[in-house]
Amino acid sequence: MTQKVNLLDVTFLFSQRMESIDRIENLLELIDFLTTHFDTNIHLLETASHNNRLLQRLLPKEVTYTFVQDFDPIFHRTHYTNRMVRRAVTPIVSLWDSDVLVDKRQIISAVNLIRQGEADFTSPYKGKALDTTKIVRELYFRTKDINVLIVNEKKMNELYPPDPVGGGFFAAREAYLASGIEYEFFYGWGKEDGERINRWETFGYRFKRVEGHMYHLTHDRGINSRFHSKKQGEFKQVELERLAMMSKEELAHEVKSWSNT
Repeated sequence: MTQKVNLLDVTFLFSQRMESIDRIENLLELIDFLTTHFDTNIHLLETASHNNRLLQRLLPKEVTYTFVQDFDPIFHRTHYTNRMVRRAVTPIVSLWDSDVLVDKRQIISAVNLIRQGEADFTSPYKGKALDTTKIVRELYFRTKDINVLIVNEKKMNELYPPDPVGGGFFAAREAYLASGIEYEFFYGWGKEDGERINRWETFGYRFKRVEGHMYHLTHDRGINSRFHSKKQGEFKQVELERLAMMSKEELAHEVKSWSNT
């Protein structure tokens, strides 16, 4: 049995609104991948109108689970992310979608860049974000071997070309807090990944990416996996561009105002 890699200075944070069995399966496979390869911390926050305890029963004991009752059909992920980051205690935190995988070596490299003081934020991939077909997803579930994904890349569909930035990242927690964490105006799905990177760069934080691809375990898309209205997409794009045009001083003033709302 391969010895687990020590990532006890890292907390993987998942905030979830489970829309389908596919998404539950994907999340459980991702957590299995992390607990198989790493000694680390995993915190999962689930929101729903009521707690059926299904996900809680399925999670391994290594996962810290929190349920929050929320009657809003739109999942306000940025709000719950901020809540989790503030409560985390490790020097490194990782925001991770429930459906994505990368080679474990990419995770190790991304963490080491922060540990060694070479970066404040890192992405565990620099190549393509690839959406598995249902057939390739099933093959991975059967084998639990990421090489199955690697050798079947040509069968997958590319997501958000030419330079995808979503899916997951690692952060020095103190830098993340100082940068404003997540902008809670971004309500529902979309646009927050690009906004936060623009903000880090304006503030002068070091953001580095690790060579390799990211694999998205395909699933049906509900209201919380796409823009829930056309106007929401338009509003977010305008806001993203407004923030991107700010100077460092203007952005610092803006971010300070977020903590007062």
